[in-house]
Amino acid sequence: MPSMPQWLYQRAQLTPHRLAFETEHEKLSFQQLYVHVQKTASALRSAGVVSGAYIASLQGNTIRCAILTHALMMAGAVMVPLNTRLSVDELTQQIQDSGSQMLITDESNEEKAIKVGEKTSCTVLHISALFTAKTPLIDFSTEVQLNEPCTVIFTSGTTGRPKGVVLTYGNHWWNANASLLNLGLTQKDTWLCCVPLFHVSGLSILMKSVIYGMPVYLCEKFSPETVNHQITKGGISHISVVAPMLQRMMDALGEGKTYPSTLRCILLGGGPVPQHLLQRCLGLHMPIYQTYGMSETASQSVTLPPESMLEKAGSAGKPLFPMQIRIISDGHSAAVDEPGEIQVKGPTVFSHYLNNADATKQAFEDQWFLTGDIGYLDDDGFLFVLDRRKDLIISGGENIYPAEVESILNGFEGVQRAGVIGIPDTQWGHVPIAFVSLRHAEQFSEHALIDYCRGHLAHYKVPKRIYVIDQLPENASHKLLRRKLFAYYKQMNNQ
Repeated sequence: MPSMPQWLYQRAQLTPHRLAFETEHEKLSFQQLYVHVQKTASALRSAGVVSGAYIASLQGNTIRCAILTHALMMAGAVMVPLNTRLSVDELTQQIQDSGSQMLITDESNEEKAIKVGEKTSCTVLHISALFTAKTPLIDFSTEVQLNEPCTVIFTSGTTGRPKGVVLTYGNHWWNANASLLNLGLTQKDTWLCCVPLFHVSGLSILMKSVIYGMPVYLCEKFSPETVNHQITKGGISHISVVAPMLQRMMDALGEGKTYPSTLRCILLGGGPVPQHLLQRCLGLHMPIYQTYGMSETASQSVTLPPESMLEKAGSAGKPLFPMQIRIISDGHSAAVDEPGEIQVKGPTVFSHYLNNADATKQAFEDQWFLTGDIGYLDDDGFLFVLDRRKDLIISGGENIYPAEVESILNGFEGVQRAGVIGIPDTQWGHVPIAFVSLRHAEQFSEHALIDYCRGHLAHYKVPKRIYVIDQLPENASHKLLRRKLFAYYKQMNNQ
């Protein structure tokens, strides 16, 4: 089994005094981080955590959560980061699905964690108990096995019940290196993390930090004003966001303003990007790098090369160096510009869904992971992501991609965000309808918005109805939950 030095141990040996983490209130060097992590890992062992144990975490974006992540790795346990926005019942299901023996929580999530503990057999432990424990230090293994499981990340559940994605040390290692080969690294680089640490995007930043020896500025929660302030101070080089987050940042920044040249990379993921937002950013010469990835690929697997930022605007780019992608339509390799299922192959692809052999079998064909996403490759091999396969609307034999319609709706003045679903129709099979949230209390005209769509879309793609709701449902990574829009529609029509 291939092995290598334990990442934090090696990093603390190489650059002990280099900054590892910074928050609004504290800073830690890699040596200081290592000391905290060894103490926490020793306390975990004293609390009964053995190598190979599945340990869940229900915490916000704090230094303590980051320390726990590394401590579980040092102790040889498998971390199961849980979404803090889930309900008690949803968390209970994921604890049971993962077989987690312990749930470690913080003050802000303690009440919910206790309720989960009452419904499961897992032990609930407050993170402060680990930090205040007086236990002898243990000398842990200074190696990691790349084929061993490192984390279990539950999918976002945008299309159904979440599944536990088992990611190995090798998956995380290769993801960090694939990104490095694409973006490069300088001594001045600092990654601002404002995405949840329980999400693969946030977790991958922690992995990159210790592998690269790169500081991370950790935000407890996403605030466009706070993020803009940190960036404009000039010390941030990288940030990972999704389109709704970037939209809020741009609105807070102000019309015509842009970021300093010290910000050299805005990784933009989470699905297709509204055209109006992309054009606004490109017009301000912002370093937008569209990406495509998911929990099953340990974060990004496709990224737009920097030299193609303008020429291929709207594309997710080409596969990162060790990755391969293909498009399959009706069982055959799709032609240029022909939509089909995006399939991915490479060393960042997960090993299996935890305790779910059927889902694992359905997810692979040979070594190719079947993403369930729809996209196409242009004649230069650039990937354009259209939508989730399950979200595709077929109306009168024509394919309608909700993301395309949403992009048009999001370009209408006054619309904050839009979501599109297909509903049954006796004549056409299915027809699109839309839900929108508004920026302010503008006077809304459904007729005017439908007319606007008619000027930008084929007639069969124009929503038949548009409903206003206060806020569109989304998960913790700000991805739209279209399945909840179906529930809203049923409630509105008493179905």
